[in-house]
Amino acid sequence: MDAPLLVIVDAANVVGSVPDGWWQDRRGAAERLRDRLVAYAEGGLPGRAGPLEIVLVVEGAARGVASVPGVRAVSAPGSGDDRMVELVAEAGDRDVLVVTADRELRRRVAELGAEVTGPRTVRSD
Repeated sequence: MDAPLLVIVDAANVVGSVPDGWWQDRRGAAERLRDRLVAYAEGGLPGRAGPLEIVLVVEGAARGVASVPGVRAVSAPGSGDDRMVELVAEAGDRDVLVVTADRELRRRVAELGAEVTGPRTVRSD
């Protein structure tokens, strides 16, 4: 059986896409995003049937967010963008979708064969 689509979510970029006070509690905002992502693991994303393997990459003050069933949280030791590029490279021939609006990150992961979509794909608010 083929591996499910790997969805790598740029936590800082998705959280930062809505000015809802996230900067007051970056880790809490990342945890709320993680919890919303759980539904997509089995249910899929628009145009992408589940199950999906979802990886939430956190950095800076959001480091240390725990994984939950359906969403694996990865704390980037340095740049979250660099860690996401590494994850795409490690995926090899597997289908990968990266969720970010960061133009430079979009370019870098697309060069490795990943598809890219914006934060609205996983934001319901």
